[in-house]
Amino acid sequence: MEKGIIYVMTTAVSGLIKLGRTGSENFEQRMYNLEQNGYRNVTGLKREFAIEVIDYKDKESLLDTIFEKSRVGDTELFAVDKNIVVQLLSSFEGKIIYPKDERKNEVFKEAADNRSSSIIPDGSYTFERKKKSDGNKTVKATAVVDNGCWTLLKNSILGITEDKGVSAKAKALRNVAPMDANGKLLENLELGVCSPSFAGTVVMNQSNNGWDDWKNDSEQSIDIYRKAALMGDTDA
Repeated sequence: MEKGIIYVMTTAVSGLIKLGRTGSENFEQRMYNLEQNGYRNVTGLKREFAIEVIDYKDKESLLDTIFEKSRVGDTELFAVDKNIVVQLLSSFEGKIIYPKDERKNEVFKEAADNRSSSIIPDGSYTFERKKKSDGNKTVKATAVVDNGCWTLLKNSILGITEDKGVSAKAKALRNVAPMDANGKLLENLELGVCSPSFAGTVVMNQSNNGWDDWKNDSEQSIDIYRKAALMGDTDA
């Protein structure tokens, strides 16, 4: 039973992913080559998720079969929601290689949350909450959602103290956030396609249920959109 890595990469084309496999010792080199050179004339490849599993060739063949109708020609490109693939991969027995230090249950939950977040209408949303570990300071942010992509706006006030529940991905974004010592964003911060809970975690620097804490222009929690979708009401 041979071990190897199955990976998912996003591309410059929205909704198009690359699904592939590689030997465990070749992963970093394979990612570097694809990120630098692209694949089949498709550029902008970025690693999204990778897991080391036993019988990786058979498992990758199974995934190819599952997503066969979404395959682009004879390539390793698929027109499919990356979150569905990540959810499936994170349910395999194995070791997460990328993102590092992430737990499978957290990756699965985030992917599921990301799928639900596609129902959030484009627009501006606000966040305001007290953070005890920052001396009960008011954390306050404004975000713009455009086609599922979240951007935190300049002058938002982020939490400083890191508490429980901050994923490696959220930590990486905060590490490059253009903010001052008080947590004030000096420029916009692009979060990309993500869930409201992930955006809230970046803002608070702790685990957050963003479906409750992000509000629309009517001061309603954006969970109304998720509830409306479950009820089949598209006019919320």
